[in-house]
Amino acid sequence: MAPISRTLRNWSPEAVVFDCDGTLMDTERHWQDARTRAFREFGLPTPPGFAERAKGVHYLDCGRLMAQETNKPDLAADLSASLLRHFLSLVAEDPLTMPGAPEFVRLCARRLPLAVASNCPLEVVDESLHRAGLRRYFRHVVVPTVQPEHSRGPGPVTEEAPEQPEQAVRPKPWPDVYSRAARLCGVPPRAALAVEDSLTGIESAARAGLRVLGVGPLPEGGDCGRSDAWIPRLDCEEALTWVRQPSTVPTGSRTEPQDKHGSD
Repeated sequence: MAPISRTLRNWSPEAVVFDCDGTLMDTERHWQDARTRAFREFGLPTPPGFAERAKGVHYLDCGRLMAQETNKPDLAADLSASLLRHFLSLVAEDPLTMPGAPEFVRLCARRLPLAVASNCPLEVVDESLHRAGLRRYFRHVVVPTVQPEHSRGPGPVTEEAPEQPEQAVRPKPWPDVYSRAARLCGVPPRAALAVEDSLTGIESAARAGLRVLGVGPLPEGGDCGRSDAWIPRLDCEEALTWVRQPSTVPTGSRTEPQDKHGSD
């Protein structure tokens, strides 16, 4: 994967849209613990390698996957509910940001409008960011309004995947959350940068037309999906140098943090 300095050298975003779980907030381990607790609650073993397959997946889809891989299809709804309950409890007990996330967000927010695009329920994202002191930097939080079972699956990946009507926002890997977040920031998707840690989210952002910065450990096999660049963490020197450069962000679009922001 090419470094930021080469891949994004001649391009400046007009807005930045962040994923939440695993990108801003260290909630992926909470989801993993919640899955373990949900499996245990129903006396089910955790399938080998399940954590990697579940990464970035909407919790309702995850509950169905848990039921499918343990041959208990009738437990899908119960496993989803148990998963969300355990996750909310864990987040309330121990909200943690990913390394470098607060500084990277603050640097971006000095000059750019910011948004969050997440597959999590709105109350989960809002509470996590609020407890971490980051919510005030984001103008908008966009989450799915259509449950996965009603989105008819992501279907074949095409560049022309249409966005749904205003009231319908499908979960990742559909492009809706990212295209909606970019437009709420006042820019076309092609002018925005997505920051993501999962292949599911990267696919969503790329389908929406955003450029994508992948962050975190490289996925198994080194597959970076459709990301334009990849960094190990948001506080790595390359990332901080890039975001501090005057050419990284256009002038005149400074975004001061506020105490309250609208959500979508």
